[in-house]
Amino acid sequence: MRTLLADHPLVTHKLTLLRDARIDTATFRALADELVTLLAYEATREVRVTEVTVTTPVGTAPGAMLAQPKPLIVPVLRAGIGMLGGMTRLLPMASVGFVGMVRDEESLVASTYANRLPADLTGREVFVLDPMLATGGTLVTVIRMLADRGAASVTAICLLAAPEGLARLDQAFPGDRSPAVRVVTGAVDERLNDKGYIIPGLGDAGDRLFGEI
Repeated sequence: MRTLLADHPLVTHKLTLLRDARIDTATFRALADELVTLLAYEATREVRVTEVTVTTPVGTAPGAMLAQPKPLIVPVLRAGIGMLGGMTRLLPMASVGFVGMVRDEESLVASTYANRLPADLTGREVFVLDPMLATGGTLVTVIRMLADRGAASVTAICLLAAPEGLARLDQAFPGDRSPAVRVVTGAVDERLNDKGYIIPGLGDAGDRLFGEI
């Protein structure tokens, strides 16, 4: 399992603003959208392409187009929905599936309550959107669902990650097995607290994106 830390001044700037407990929901949502677009740029660096030739007004030029089958984007409900716009801005041609996960706050175990994924993902690149990689339980479950459907590669895009979550994914998906798994994140924070929240983190991403319910 590979980890890419998007160490860019604009990523750091927007993430710093997101951490601030004083910003309101609308501002948080707009910043998250902008940050996801920056992370998506890094996450799609290795997306598969097909070489083509196009005719310009004055001649021909070699180029590249995204290869088939087209990628699949999978936001993890509910917080992942707040990342979807930033991702589809770069990949408007991609299909979108959904997985709903809920975490038991005592056991910290995630369970699935919704699943809208294609039955066959053979040969497809998948991008999973989940703001916080904390314990890693949610992403392990979702990636296994995608692997069972034949996904060729899975890239998880997270605003923040904890070392414990990265270690869990690395153990669950060693590099010599299929699918190829990668995490792209804006920062790797210090640790988890006893409630499974990232420290210093930015709080509950779902609540900060959509309000407490």
